[in-house]
Amino acid sequence: MSKILIVDDDLASSRTLQLHLGSQEHQVKLAAGVDEGIDIANSYQPDLIILDIRMPGRSGLEGLPEFKRVLPNVRVIMITAFHDMESTIEAMQQGADDYIHKPIDIDELDASISKLCAAEEDSDQLFLSTSLENKSNQFSMVGRSRVMKEIFKTIGMVAKSPATVLITGESGTGKELVARAIHRAGKTPHGPFIAVNCAALVETLLESDMFGHEKGAFTGAVGRQEGKFSLARGGSIFLDEIGELSLSMQAKLLRVLQYKEYTPLGAKQTQQTDARIIAATNAEMEQKIKQGSFREDLYYRLQVVNIHLPPLRERKEDLIDLMQTLLNRINRELHSNVTHITRDALACMTAYEWPGNVRELENVLMKGIALSHSNTFTPELLPDYICDITINNKPQTAEKSASELSLEEMEKIHVARVLEATAWHKGRACEVLNISRPRLRRMINQYNLIPPAANEDEESM
Repeated sequence: MSKILIVDDDLASSRTLQLHLGSQEHQVKLAAGVDEGIDIANSYQPDLIILDIRMPGRSGLEGLPEFKRVLPNVRVIMITAFHDMESTIEAMQQGADDYIHKPIDIDELDASISKLCAAEEDSDQLFLSTSLENKSNQFSMVGRSRVMKEIFKTIGMVAKSPATVLITGESGTGKELVARAIHRAGKTPHGPFIAVNCAALVETLLESDMFGHEKGAFTGAVGRQEGKFSLARGGSIFLDEIGELSLSMQAKLLRVLQYKEYTPLGAKQTQQTDARIIAATNAEMEQKIKQGSFREDLYYRLQVVNIHLPPLRERKEDLIDLMQTLLNRINRELHSNVTHITRDALACMTAYEWPGNVRELENVLMKGIALSHSNTFTPELLPDYICDITINNKPQTAEKSASELSLEEMEKIHVARVLEATAWHKGRACEVLNISRPRLRRMINQYNLIPPAANEDEESM
């Protein structure tokens, strides 16, 4: 049952809707205009407003921002007899949750109300703190998994030394974030950080881009230009996708690593560089060496220290921390305020393998938040292919209806889902379930819940 406010100057239509919605046990009040609706909303505090667009006095579009100001979390369905794209776009941009045309299709309206009210009444959601200072930096790294803690330790140990670092891992795992973390923790944190994508340019342009050129060095070289190694003096240079370098460029880079010197195109004298070199690749370097497409001597020069970033599917216990950091950034960029996620949505995201890793996670969150008008991230905001993973993998016991389950069975399913959603992080599971750790241990033993093999060593967390 929800409290609904209908704001429409068509009294006959409003009373018909009031009778229909009242028969479904909703509480319904009517207002003939925006000003009257605002007064009623202040005292009535509706869960949902059905708002006509064109009315005498202020229009629904003009009143929508004020309704949202008075009731920031209220759901709004706009209704209109006029089929124009501009009104639809403006309504959705100002915070409307749905848009229905007159004459109203009762089934369409019921479906919309059911969806919106169910989302509003759903207490099965987690709060995601997005206000922590250390998560406001767009280049910050997060993670509490064991492997990420070891990576943080390695960064701390290697940052102050001049050792060359090779960062490996699948595409989208955050290799540039590691490089920036090394730079910020190093001896020249205020120096330049210059990134070069070694696969983005053809060889002749890449050489000029990295080492610079003199006037007349090649056709189109109308003036002298500094290269990235020159710009990176007193700081760090990050060579991304290093495995895509040609053998000729590999030879030139090897000389830079050996002697800290390079020669710009068309120049007669060598130049020195003190830039720290950090490289990254998603390629299988040993395989490239066997194929003869990458120099073995350069490979060993590059990986004085090797930091391997695991794919997201191997550290899903970091998912909530990553979401908090990404949501903080996305909320700022989109001027949104998504701070909650339903457990169903989290279960979908936890079950998904994330082949695109953290970059894919960010894209999914960005798209979902752009389409959301509430503060909660729900399964409806996820692509179908992500939710299908969870649906197809649900245990048969969970498919029983509530009336077929005993209280004990329901408790077992709920505890198992929370443990799965938190990647068996017992501290977080206790927070979600609002129980003590000893009680959680007893429930795990009572219901014979077994953690994934990879997480069995998290018992003490």
